Amino acid sequence: MNENYAATLKSTETEDWLDLHVIRPLCYYCAKFFARLDIHPNTVTIASMFIGAGSAVFFGCASYYYCGMEGLLLNIVAIVLLMIADVLDCTDGQLARMTGKKSRLGRILDGVAGFTWFVPIYHLLVWRFYLHHDIEFSWLGISDTPQNAIIATIVVYAIGLWSGIVGIAGQQRLADYYINVHLFFLKGEKGSELDNSRRQQEIYDQMPPDTPWIERYFQHSYIGYTKNQEKVTPQFQQLMKRLSERYGDGNSVSSENIPAEFRQQFRAKSLPVIFWNGLLTFNFRSFWLFLFCLIDLPACYFLFEIIAMGLLAWYVNHRHEAFCRRLAESL
Repeated sequence: MNENYAATLKSTETEDWLDLHVIRPLCYYCAKFFARLDIHPNTVTIASMFIGAGSAVFFGCASYYYCGMEGLLLNIVAIVLLMIADVLDCTDGQLARMTGKKSRLGRILDGVAGFTWFVPIYHLLVWRFYLHHDIEFSWLGISDTPQNAIIATIVVYAIGLWSGIVGIAGQQRLADYYINVHLFFLKGEKGSELDNSRRQQEIYDQMPPDTPWIERYFQHSYIGYTKNQEKVTPQFQQLMKRLSERYGDGNSVSSENIPAEFRQQFRAKSLPVIFWNGLLTFNFRSFWLFLFCLIDLPACYFLFEIIAMGLLAWYVNHRHEAFCRRLAESL
């Protein structure tokens, strides 16, 4: 593996096969191109937000079953745009590591980029269901009347809200947390972006009065983001508390002060979970989104995300919490 390329990765252990061998190498060359133009990583992140959100328009209008080849083409355009957005979202981190232009705002923007894609996409998928629902109605034996269409769309919208708020938002937030937890024990603070709500609150409280409102908004949102990560990982929080009491100042602990033997033990237990955790991120999830849109059953994707991805997230969380509890008890 090219050393310059490897230096732009968080870690090969936290990348799935597709990312490591296809997407990340492509992003590396994109990052080199942007570096030559002196483009800031945050600019790349913002571009990914607009492109990903723009794909929603095409997802909402696409349908091969109802519109023929024109609908198929719109589906393909939507998929390509969302893939470009993902490439740019991956590029920004590699560009930041390549150029040293890392920032707190960049970390926050990177965390919310995916949400700016999927909020409009989910809303337009509901609109698509309202326009085209013959397949689902025929399966369920529902008469296609205006009243039934409105009622069914309201139900699909409620399912979509659950899928978005509890599904993708919660699942990707958990996946991001476990990646950075793994990196903390593998590479220490410099190789990880493991944050906690207490520290983020301190940063917010210490912001000067002239701080731009947009930065204050994102920082305040990030406090809630980290609190939600901590809420669903009580056993890991207990483990970090015991480590800080034994090897830190009681409130926090540096990775370098934790014995290497313990860090290796944590890594060995975390590594198998990281494989399943990777399925909660973009690649696996987007495959199913693309498939359901191509077969003209976009509303079924919401159910897939709630049930199948929800069970996967529960398994990852349960397994990680279980070994954290055992490690905490051993201290």
